[in-house]
Amino acid sequence: MIYDFLIVGAGLFGAVFAHEITSRGGTCLVIDRRPRAGGNLYTEEMAGVNVHCHGAHIFHTDNKEIWDYMRQFAEFNHFVNAPIADFRGEIYNLPFNMNTFHQMWGVKTPAEAKEMIARQRADAGITTPRNLEEQALCLVGRDIYEKLIKGYTEKQWGTDCRNLPAFIIRRLPLRFTYDNNYFNDRYQGIPIGGYTPVVEKMLQGSDVRLGVDYASFSRLNPGQAARTVYTGAIDEFFDYSLGVLGYRSLRFETEILDTENYQGNAIVNYTDRETPYTRIIEHKHFEFGRGPRTVVTREYPAAWRLGAEPYYPINNEENTALYEKYKSLAGERGDVIFGGRLGDYAYYDMDKVVGKALQAAFDAAGRT
Repeated sequence: MIYDFLIVGAGLFGAVFAHEITSRGGTCLVIDRRPRAGGNLYTEEMAGVNVHCHGAHIFHTDNKEIWDYMRQFAEFNHFVNAPIADFRGEIYNLPFNMNTFHQMWGVKTPAEAKEMIARQRADAGITTPRNLEEQALCLVGRDIYEKLIKGYTEKQWGTDCRNLPAFIIRRLPLRFTYDNNYFNDRYQGIPIGGYTPVVEKMLQGSDVRLGVDYASFSRLNPGQAARTVYTGAIDEFFDYSLGVLGYRSLRFETEILDTENYQGNAIVNYTDRETPYTRIIEHKHFEFGRGPRTVVTREYPAAWRLGAEPYYPINNEENTALYEKYKSLAGERGDVIFGGRLGDYAYYDMDKVVGKALQAAFDAAGRT
C-alpha cells in the first residue's frame, strides 16, 4: 500500500496532522522509534496516578478554537498551574507576584513592591545588559535574582548566568497582584485520564508502527508514501551534514511513595544551585487525586550528546545560524514537511504545536 503521508513521530504534531488527514479521507502511516505513542506527552498510570513521564505538561491557550479542538479528545479538568519555589527551605510563590514580594520583603502593596524593585535596579547600575545575569538584575534586582533565578537557571543550562545571553529572560513577567496562576491564558487544564488516550484517539484511522527507526525504515521501504511529515531533529534528517545542533537534556527519577500527599503542590522548583534537581513533580495533584499513595518525579537537567533525548534547543547565535542552513535545505525538499519542536528547532507550548500542525495539514490537504 502506498500511503498519502508517512508521519515520522507519534507525538502531538504528528498525531494532530494524522487526525486531520484521515478525517479528510487520506491515508497515513505513523512511525516512532519509541515503543509507545505520545512523544513527550506520554502519561502512564502508576499506583492509580497518571504520571507525566517526560515532565509536567499543562495545556493552556488563549485560542478558543484550539481549546475546543483539544476537547474533542478528552474532558479537561480545571487545574491551574501555581508552582512554588524552595530556596534553601524558604518558600516563595511563582510566578513573581505580590505573594512573592511579600514573602521576600514583607511588602503589602504594589507601590511598596515597585519601590523595592526600582531601588535594587538602581543599585545594580546596569544600563546595557550584556548577559542573563545583568538582564535579570535590571529587571528584578538582586534579591529575586539571587534566590529565584540564578541557581535554577544555571542548573537548567549547565553554565554560569554570565555566560548566557540576555534575551533568554528579556520579558521576565512581574505581576503586581496577589495571583499565583502561572499562565495568563484564558483556558487551562489537564485531560482527565492523562495525555496518552488523547494521542491514541488522534491516531485512530492511521496505521501506527512503534519501535521503528526512520532511517532504517526509509532505507528498507522506499516509496512507502507520497509525502513525509518529519518531526524528528532536522539535523539528524540530513545526517548532520552541516554540523550538530545543540540541546539540553533531562533525566527523571520517579518513585511511588506510601504517603497520601508528599509536598502539597504539583510542582516545587528548587532554585538553589546545590540541589541537583530543578524541581519535584507530584503527579496526583494534576488531577486532584486521592488515595493512600503518591508518585513523585525529580527532574535533573543534563548535558546532551548524540543519542540522548533532546529537550531544549540552545538557541544561541551559533545554533541559530546552523539551523537556518538546515532550514534552507529543508525548503528544497518539496516532498517533506518538517514540524514540531525538533523539526523547527524551537521550544513550543502545546497549543502552538497544535496550531502549526493544523495549518500544515490544511496546506498539505490542499495539495493532494
